[in-house]
Amino acid sequence: MKKDLKREIITTSDGSTTIHFPELDEHYHSKHGAINESKHVFIKNGFDHILASKKISELHILEIGFGTGLNAFITYLKALKICQKINYVGVEAYPVLMEEVECLNYVKQLSAQDQLMIFDQFHQSSWENQQAITDTFFLTKRQQFFEDIVDESRYHLIYFDAFGARVQPELWEVEIFRKMYDALLDSGVLVTYSAKGSVRRAMQEVGFIVERLPGPPGKREMLRATKNI
Repeated sequence: MKKDLKREIITTSDGSTTIHFPELDEHYHSKHGAINESKHVFIKNGFDHILASKKISELHILEIGFGTGLNAFITYLKALKICQKINYVGVEAYPVLMEEVECLNYVKQLSAQDQLMIFDQFHQSSWENQQAITDTFFLTKRQQFFEDIVDESRYHLIYFDAFGARVQPELWEVEIFRKMYDALLDSGVLVTYSAKGSVRRAMQEVGFIVERLPGPPGKREMLRATKNI
């Protein structure tokens, strides 16, 4: 992904904003609804799913594509509601600029105006160091290319929210999913908005058990992959 591509803030179908790259016709989130996509793919089919299967005192999450911070912020709000302790690691090669963050309307759209300072803190906090956002939510942002990830057996859950395979096919190949498999704890789960056959086969090749699930608005299906033990 070139750093000098034109970027613009657009409003998606559910009223929430996202960042759009006109030259590529690519978005950080679904044009059919940024918040709806995040809640469906990452919260309902990832966060809720794994906590329904077992009690985890401190849930370790890796996000591939921290981007606008939307997935992290919605996870924070959900964890706050159910008193779940979270250790959240977000990997991003090209951090979003603060002037772009200030144009995003997630706090308002989520009726979370009392958490505005927390959303800002997600973006203003330093990179490469763990930050205690609250006494139950710990955030580490890493500016890193995905192919350089070397974590092993650290996470219960991965939010795989990279740019689409049409734009960056190298992020959806066997080598990347092998890194994801290694990064997960036994029975750990990866969720993504993608449902491409090539993506599913790459996941299966490294050992994942892969499910096709109903997708968010605008997509027929999505994928959930579980580390096979």
